Amino acid sequence: MTGHTDDVILTVDDGVATVTINRPHVLNAVDGPTTARLNGIWEQLERDNRIRAVVVTGAGPKAFCTGADMTAAAVDKTGLEYWAELDANGFGGLSLRTTLDVPVIAKVNGYALGGGMEIVLGADIVVAADTARFGLTEPRVGRLALDGGIHQLVRRVPYTQAMGMLLTGRKADAAEMQAMGLVNEVVPAEELDAAVDRWLDQIRACAPTSLRAVKQMVTRTAHLTSAEARGLRLPALMDALDSKDSAEGVLAFQEKRAPVWSGA
Repeated sequence: MTGHTDDVILTVDDGVATVTINRPHVLNAVDGPTTARLNGIWEQLERDNRIRAVVVTGAGPKAFCTGADMTAAAVDKTGLEYWAELDANGFGGLSLRTTLDVPVIAKVNGYALGGGMEIVLGADIVVAADTARFGLTEPRVGRLALDGGIHQLVRRVPYTQAMGMLLTGRKADAAEMQAMGLVNEVVPAEELDAAVDRWLDQIRACAPTSLRAVKQMVTRTAHLTSAEARGLRLPALMDALDSKDSAEGVLAFQEKRAPVWSGA
């Protein structure tokens, strides 16, 4: 299945949805219509139980996403006007989203700056080309990373590493971000597709019901203690515990064969 509406391309193959920001002429910067399209895609994927994983990336060899399109009308707003109209789901509808209950892989093929890095922070797994560059560069244009960048980065990497980026607006390469703990794997650009495919193979080896439960348990309990979180009866957790996949996993182990997951 393929969907193409101007600046975003959605393809679905074997349970994997690939979402490509397709604005290479502006280094995949995002404007208002692109944001609306992305939000529509996330909502569509949330309703589709066939989706096992999502890959988000940028078109072309130079950029993953460079944040807000500084040529677009949105940048004419004052800082207070922009802050008052923030998307509850964060930049691109993803950086703070808690309702997309499948693994999300950021396939970082180039610059991930500003809101682009916020999209990376909304992913579960980050695979980057060795040519990729990351940064929350908003302070260098008098703005702030309000769509999850400030609050997410300091929760994802050590405090001084996060502040070293937030208080300078500097860029870091993929190897440095891997050393910080934000990037899972760095590969040569020509090997990026294969690296992402390896991660997808490992995801497919797991029960979809289990992964949906894991995702909900992580994203919806961050404000709780571990003991409180364990006792929360989340919908995906209850479904997983009483699923066909749960029984299939045990049976496959006993029969010494690979499980055949139904996602139910």
